[in-house]
Amino acid sequence: MDSAALAGPTAVGTDPLPSWRPGAARDAVVAFVDRVRGADGTEPVPVEERVAVFDNDGTLWCEKPMPVQLDFVLRRLVEMVQADPALGDRQPWKAARDRDAGWLASTVAEHYAGDDRKAEVLMAGILAGYAGMTVEDFEQRSRGFLRTAGHPTLGRPYLECTYRPMVELLAHLAASGFTSYIASGGGRDFIRPVSQELYGVPPERVIGSTATLAFAEDGAGGALTHTPVPDLLDDGLQKPIRIWSRVGRRPLLAAGNSDGDGAMLDFAQRPGLPSLRLLLVHDDAEREFSYTTGAEAALARAGRDGWTLVSMRDDWATVF
Repeated sequence: MDSAALAGPTAVGTDPLPSWRPGAARDAVVAFVDRVRGADGTEPVPVEERVAVFDNDGTLWCEKPMPVQLDFVLRRLVEMVQADPALGDRQPWKAARDRDAGWLASTVAEHYAGDDRKAEVLMAGILAGYAGMTVEDFEQRSRGFLRTAGHPTLGRPYLECTYRPMVELLAHLAASGFTSYIASGGGRDFIRPVSQELYGVPPERVIGSTATLAFAEDGAGGALTHTPVPDLLDDGLQKPIRIWSRVGRRPLLAAGNSDGDGAMLDFAQRPGLPSLRLLLVHDDAEREFSYTTGAEAALARAGRDGWTLVSMRDDWATVF
C-alpha cells in the first residue's frame, strides 16, 4: 500500500478518540499520528515503518487486584491440589489453595524490585501446571476461562475489562497504516485466543512470555505440547529483544504502564522519524485503581526522557 494513500485528512474518522479528554496526552497522540501520516504537511512515514507495540496487563486491560492470567493459573493450581492434597503444603500451590493475596502481591513487588526468588517458585508451579498439555488444549482452556470468568471487584466479565481509550487508539493506528503488536510480560498463548476480538491484533502479532514447547509426530499432524522448562519472560530488557526478533524494526510508538516496560519505551525511537512513548498512570481509584507500585522507575524516567504521561483520571472520559 502506498503511504500517500493513508496520508489525507479523511483517511481516519473525524473523532477517532472519543473517549480521550482534551489535553496534552490526546494532543500528543493526534499530533504524532498526523505527523506519521503526513497530515501536517510533512512527508509521510512509509507504511512499512509504521510499527507500534503495546504492553497488555495494565496497559490494554486491567491488572488489579491481580493480573488476569494469574487468576487463570491459580485455578489450575487449585485443581492440582484437589488431585494431590500434598501439594498444598508447598508454594505456589499453598498460596493458590488459600488465595493468599499477600504472598502473591509480594511476589510481584519483589520481582519489580529485582528479587525473583518467589517469582521463580511461582513460575515453576505454572510450568508444572501445564506440562504435557497440547497448545490446542491450552488455548481452549484460556478461551473458556476468559469467556466465563469475571473480575473479582469490578463486577464485569474479564473480556469487558479492556480500556476503551486504548482500543480506540489501536483502531486509529490501524486506520493510519500502522501494524500494532502486543508485547506482554504475560503469556503469549493466553492472550492469543482473544487478541483479534479485543484489540484487532491477530494472534501472530502477540509477543509474550513462553514456556518451551515440544513436538512429537503422531501420524495425525503431530502434537505440540508445553514442557516444564521455561523459555523466556518477556519483560524488562527482554522486550526490545523479543520485538526485534519478531518484527525486525524499531517501533515508532510504544505504550506501557510499569518499570517492566521501560526498555520497550526507550527502544521506540528511530533517527529522523517521529516517535511517541506513552506511559499509562493508574490514578483513578473511583473508576479503576490507583497505584504506582512497580512503576516508580518508569515515572521517574518519563520527564527526563520525554515520555507522554496518560492519566487515567484526567485524560480518559471513559475507562472500560
